[in-house]
Amino acid sequence: MDIRKIKKLIELLDQSDVSEFEIKEGEESLRISRMQATSPPASVPVLPSNPQPTAYPSPPPAPAGAKVPDEPAKDPEPTGHTITSPMVGIFYRAPSPGARSFVEVGQSVKMGDTLCIIEAMKMLNQIETDKAGKIEAILVENGQPVEFGQSLFVID
Repeated sequence: MDIRKIKKLIELLDQSDVSEFEIKEGEESLRISRMQATSPPASVPVLPSNPQPTAYPSPPPAPAGAKVPDEPAKDPEPTGHTITSPMVGIFYRAPSPGARSFVEVGQSVKMGDTLCIIEAMKMLNQIETDKAGKIEAILVENGQPVEFGQSLFVID
């Protein structure tokens, strides 16, 4: 694109009410935008440098003979060989939406069987088992992000 054309476009922008435009010539493109005057930032309230702690009243004691609720029962943690994520990505149980999952809880697997797919940077990576056994637990929901080293499956 010729520099004279660019200068002429800038002059036209200054003379009009248009704040931004884009032009394409073949494979080249040019976007020109007018700088908007920004408003000053909103004032930030000043907090005291050493705030005083707030005292909260303690809960009243339970009346005599009242039953104290127990902690909610937790499901027992599955024991066995844990398959962890070798990368950060998105966990998929099936090769495509609507397809049958690679494995289900209770299913027997052989060493090298595909358990899931983890999508990382638009690459689909098959995660295979490194132990034969039975799937005891699937610890991640389909479509959820996973971290490196996060537990995915428990095999017994």
